[in-house]
Formats: sequence, C-alpha cells, structure tokens
Amino acid sequence: MTHLEPPPIASTLQVREVSSTADVPQEDWNALVGDDHPFLRHEFLDALESSGAVEASSGWVPRHLTLWQGARLVGMLPHYDKYHSRGEYVFDWAWADAWERAGGAYYPKGLSAIPFTPAPGPRMALADHVDPSSAASAFAAALKPQARSSWHLLFAEPDQVDAWQAAWPTLLTRHGVQFQWQDCGFGDFDGFLAAMTTKRRKAIRRERRLVAEQGLTLQRLVGTQIDAEALDHFYRCYCITYLERGQQPYLSHDFFRRLRETMPEALVLIQARIEDKPVAAAFCLQGARTLYGRYWGSEVVADCLHFEACYYQGIEHCLAHGLTRFDPGTQGEHKLSRGFAPVALRSLHHIADPQLRQAVARFCDDERRHVEAYRQHAAESLPFKVLS
Repeated sequence: MTHLEPPPIASTLQVREVSSTADVPQEDWNALVGDDHPFLRHEFLDALESSGAVEASSGWVPRHLTLWQGARLVGMLPHYDKYHSRGEYVFDWAWADAWERAGGAYYPKGLSAIPFTPAPGPRMALADHVDPSSAASAFAAALKPQARSSWHLLFAEPDQVDAWQAAWPTLLTRHGVQFQWQDCGFGDFDGFLAAMTTKRRKAIRRERRLVAEQGLTLQRLVGTQIDAEALDHFYRCYCITYLERGQQPYLSHDFFRRLRETMPEALVLIQARIEDKPVAAAFCLQGARTLYGRYWGSEVVADCLHFEACYYQGIEHCLAHGLTRFDPGTQGEHKLSRGFAPVALRSLHHIADPQLRQAVARFCDDERRHVEAYRQHAAESLPFKVLS
C-alpha cells in the first residue's frame, strides 16, 4: 500500500469573517496572542468597539478574519473597512486624493492594523503549529476578492511581512522608521547613562534636575494601583493634548475605563505631581518584554517634563521590571539623542487600479531610498560610546 503524506496545513485552513471581537470567545482569542502584545488582545480590541471608537459611525467597520482548522480556532487577523485614513499613522491621504481626482473611489478601503496604535507587532495571531506563510496565504485568498480600491497591512513584524509578500507578491512595500530603546545590559538608569557620551549624559541629568527644580515629582502606578481618580485625571490630560491642536480625541473615557477593568495588569500610568497634586500623565501598556508608551497630556507647561514622563520614567520602569524594549510611540527625532535607536518598519499595500498602483510604486521606491539614508544617518548619531 502506498503511504500518503498528510495534506499541507494550508489546505486544511478555513477563513471566516466576524463583525465584532465579541463574536469570538475571549479565552479562545487570547490563547493565540503572545504574552508581549497587549494590542492584539481581545480586551483591547473589544474596548475600541464597545466604546464606539471603532464602529460604522466612526468610519471603522470591523470585518475580522478568523482562521479555523476543523472546529478549532487557530488564527485571527484584525481587519476593517475604512471610510477615511485617520488613526493609522502610515499616511495615504495623497494616494486617496490622486485617485479621487481621477474619478475613482478610494474609500472604503481594507485595513489590517490596530486602530489608533502605531506600535509594531504581529498582526496575525496564530496557534504555535500554524506556519505564518500558510496563514497569510489563507487570509490573502479571502481578502483578494473583496479588496476594493486597496488593502493595507500596517506595523506588522518582519517575519509576517515576509509571509504576506510571499503569499501576495503584488503587494507594494512602504518603508518607515521609528525609535525604540533596547536594554543592552545597562542594569539601572545610571548604567544606561554611563554608556552615553559625556555630553549627552550631562544633558539628560540636567533635564531631570530641571524637572525636580520646578517642584515636580514623578510616580509610576501599575495595574490596580490606577484607581478611578487617577484615570479621570489622566483622561483630562489626554484630552488637552488634542484640544490644543483644535481636535477631538479619538478615544473616550469609556475606552480607558474598560481597559482598567479588563486588563489592568497591562497598564502603567506615570503621574507628574506638584505638591502631591497630579498635573500631567503618561499612559503606557506593557507586555512580558516590552513597554509601549501611548498617550500623554499635561495641565501645566514645564520644561523637560515630557522627556521625563514619556521617556526617562519608561526606561527606569523597564530596567526595574526586566523589560528589554521600550517603544515610546511614533515620530520624534528628539528620541534619538535620548537613547532610542532607529528601527526599520515595513507596511504592505494592495492597490487595485494598475495606473494608481504604478504611481504608488514609484512613490514608495523613492521614499525607500530617503528613509534608508535617514535611518543609517540616525543610527550613526546615537549618543552611546559603545553599544553592544
């Protein structure tokens, strides 16, 4: 009798669409999510939907793709129909404008990303035995017939980007840079400073001293230490950041309340105080190895307070709790001189129309050269004496 090899796993995978995270049991969903990725957790995505930040009326229509092997859930991909390009941080406004000027309809488009969260990480949550290439092939087969004008995969980890490129070779690649801190065996904050040039070490100490001289003290609250009063104050500060720019905040108090109730162990709140009264706050999430700086606001104008609350306190927290990476959020070249190294990022884009695709491909190719030159220059400008 001829021995038959079992079929490859890709042939046994089935994709099903769900219209809400609530359609999948939390424990089944979270069993697929690694311990370092709070934004993929059921609680985080459900809080976005349940609080109204992500729903049809806000221009986000959830159409998550789940991956099944028989009766077992083995994967998921967050996916949305988007009716605008806000809250993404990989900007395609110019592409949309060009296509609509030509008489096309760019929106709705497809998007696989974490809403309002430019934090690199996995975008497919998969069971350990599922190969990313097989999963990407299955998801791609489901997405292609409904890809509309375009589909976008943002802030995915390199191995998942590679898997998607193999599964869908016509995807265009867009390159970017963020700044992240890595623990290189510093031990504590003094060890971190000791690895820096004398000039930068003195500058950081001067910034921290200036914060203290203004009567500000900093306190880190973790998990259940964040009470309702602290959350209320943070939210006032968070709203100030948007209102100063003439904008309304993306996220509601209800969103943050839900996070505090459902995943408190992933939350870190850094408070700045004057005479024991909170006046500013930075809100972070943490995984098993990484701290993610996310939201900030202040009721006072104080020199260097942003650097202290959003950077130095985060580094201290990582060193105190064994976290090896600190992702402080998107943008901000000023992070470079404070020890945050440039990290290359890639996003992937399907553009349906051949002419628009050709124009976007040229843009991405030109942008890639500038981004890579910038990343190399930034890496050479890090303030460390020796970075092992």
